Amino acid sequence: METAAAVNDQHPLAGLKVLVIDDSKTIRRTAETLLAKEGCEVFTAVDGFDALSKIADHQPDVVFVDIMMPRLDGYQTCSLIKHNKVFRSTPVIMLSSKDGLFDRARGRIVGSEHYLTKPFTRDELLSAIEQHVSRQT
Repeated sequence: METAAAVNDQHPLAGLKVLVIDDSKTIRRTAETLLAKEGCEVFTAVDGFDALSKIADHQPDVVFVDIMMPRLDGYQTCSLIKHNKVFRSTPVIMLSSKDGLFDRARGRIVGSEHYLTKPFTRDELLSAIEQHVSRQT
């Protein structure tokens, strides 16, 4: 039987709560599969409104949010997260199919910590989490 320490050595992100917000089922499923293999507890939301209740319910350690979504886009969603004193310190990583300087700058303005261009690789996804989530052991 493996100890918790052994599991954490194999999967340093084990137990991390991650919320993936994207209107693309493919992106949600890809991120969920990659992160679950690393031992993360993954929650998904189809848009910003859907995400707000899930953030309150699950209190994720990190949030990935697509920029282009119906109803409440990624910039608005990030801004709402960062204006909430409970979730202000939660890292928000923007996802976009656009790799423009303006999009990156706008993401920074609303408080995002990182920006990933879709399609992302497993390594890019994990690296973004490792850069912005501090684990207490």
